[in-house]
Amino acid sequence: MIRSPQIRLVADDGEQLGIMDIQDALRTAEDASLDLVEVAPNAKPPVCRLMDYGKYKYLMSKKANESKKKQAIIHVKEIKLRSKTEEHDLQFKLKNIKRFIEHGDKVKVTMVFRGREITHSGLGLDLLNRIREELKEVAASEQPPRLEGRSMTMLLAPLAPKKKEE
Repeated sequence: MIRSPQIRLVADDGEQLGIMDIQDALRTAEDASLDLVEVAPNAKPPVCRLMDYGKYKYLMSKKANESKKKQAIIHVKEIKLRSKTEEHDLQFKLKNIKRFIEHGDKVKVTMVFRGREITHSGLGLDLLNRIREELKEVAASEQPPRLEGRSMTMLLAPLAPKKKEE
């Protein structure tokens, strides 16, 4: 699939073999029982390397899996409330929000308004602000309370871990 008549060939150990015709490079690759892989197609002449392509693909997929393992997975948990939520239920939900935040997850707090409750959206805003104040030691408000249709949402994220002072 290499279209250029001449290429710069690099051995599998990184040694420069020089500029040669594509047929000579293919013969060299066949003699070494390796694949001829174009690594820099835009260079003049294009750079090709002798390598075991199957082994190269395996190593690249292994490296991608390693980097994927090191990524932190953050989930968004959702807690739903109403403006008429009683104090005990609110404390129970606050305890759950703290647990989610300490686990490293983000929390979307949703205030749902039914029927004519939407006319008292100020009560919902006050309740969301109270939740934000009570959790300010463990969570930061990533998205302030915002009215969307018949619900008001707020997104809380864990605070960055504090560095130890020496």
